[in-house]
Amino acid sequence: MPEPASLPDQPGLVAPEDGSDLYCDRPHPSPLTAGPPQPPLSPEKAQRMAEFMGFLADPNRLRILSLLAQGEICVGDLALAVSMGESAVSHQLRTLRALRLVSARKQGRHVFYRLLDDHVFSFYRAVVDHLDEPEGSD
Repeated sequence: MPEPASLPDQPGLVAPEDGSDLYCDRPHPSPLTAGPPQPPLSPEKAQRMAEFMGFLADPNRLRILSLLAQGEICVGDLALAVSMGESAVSHQLRTLRALRLVSARKQGRHVFYRLLDDHVFSFYRAVVDHLDEPEGSD
């Protein structure tokens, strides 16, 4: 069986066997041609990212993050705001701490939580903004 033909100026990309044309009629920016080529994520990093995002795929954790995106708050107030018991909220916060998304500080008998850094807030904000965009607003 003959080797598939590489596409011109695109090493590593292979033309489809059915002979269909992959090229657009007019030039446009492409992540494959803009700047130095970037390899795809390694399988290991893709796996770690999938696991990380899987931990975020919990509505209660996301509700807690939405409150922490507004500022520091104690466990008792978080529990009241999301209508959960303090022990259930503490369990979710332990997971968020293990993911390095939140940090805690004790003040007396109260524990206050906040988002760990701007990366976490930016990630949260980007997802919220994306979901709030009207459909078809590309």
